[in-house]
Amino acid sequence: MTPDNDRPPTPIHALGAHFLGGLTYFGSVALLMGDILRWLMKGMFSRQARFDSSALTAQMVRVGVKSTSIVMLVQLFIGVILALQLTPPLAQWSQEAQVSRIIGLGGFRMLGPIITAVVLSGFAGASIAAELGTMAVSEEIEALEAAAINPVRFLAVPRVMATTVMTILLTVLADLCIAAGGYVTSLLVLGPTSYEGYWARMQEQLRFQDFFTGLTQSGVFGLLVGLIACHEGLSTTGGAEGVGKATTRTVVLSIVAIIAAACVFTVVFYVWEK
Repeated sequence: MTPDNDRPPTPIHALGAHFLGGLTYFGSVALLMGDILRWLMKGMFSRQARFDSSALTAQMVRVGVKSTSIVMLVQLFIGVILALQLTPPLAQWSQEAQVSRIIGLGGFRMLGPIITAVVLSGFAGASIAAELGTMAVSEEIEALEAAAINPVRFLAVPRVMATTVMTILLTVLADLCIAAGGYVTSLLVLGPTSYEGYWARMQEQLRFQDFFTGLTQSGVFGLLVGLIACHEGLSTTGGAEGVGKATTRTVVLSIVAIIAAACVFTVVFYVWEK
């Protein structure tokens, strides 16, 4: 007979192991977030741990400014796709002129923040994870600690702040690009009934609350991308192969976290407005 210890794990055991692993991962990311908040508080109120604004500026340029063109291009395409997909079914009820209302509501509330964060997870998140992972496997992190420099304060804080702030700012551009993509498509392809009064109808539909909820979500999405990227990078082991795995995990986990957070926000906003 086969000893109990040599038996393959049952599906329930495997599921439990994955669940415990997820809790462990969530806890480690939460601890990193707490450490980042601690250093931020020290940087604002303590002269001995002043925050390096130049590092934040450099990361904002790297994370946000350099990704502006790709974010705007993707969001412009999203606006074009929405206009082309929505107009035919709306035309069955002679309501194709309402396409601007749907594009504005869906873009400003959800699509703008989500698509922007997903693009940044591949553009900035993977880059941050690869950079920090390379530093970890080459023992540069240990060198910083040996020099009495905290790696979280020196490396993680500016990167997480940069992803959070720039995701919010890029979402503003993303919203405008989605609306512009729908307008250009309505103007050039779908006919006058779709674009006449396009901006006026969108303005009638949108409220400040829609814009504010979108920006709130984008800040949370950017925070998640920065936290996951820094966590994966700082915990990298196994040489070049480990760096590749950390980069892949960063993108996958960031997208999953973004979609999960968007689901939570949708439920909260639905109950709030009900």
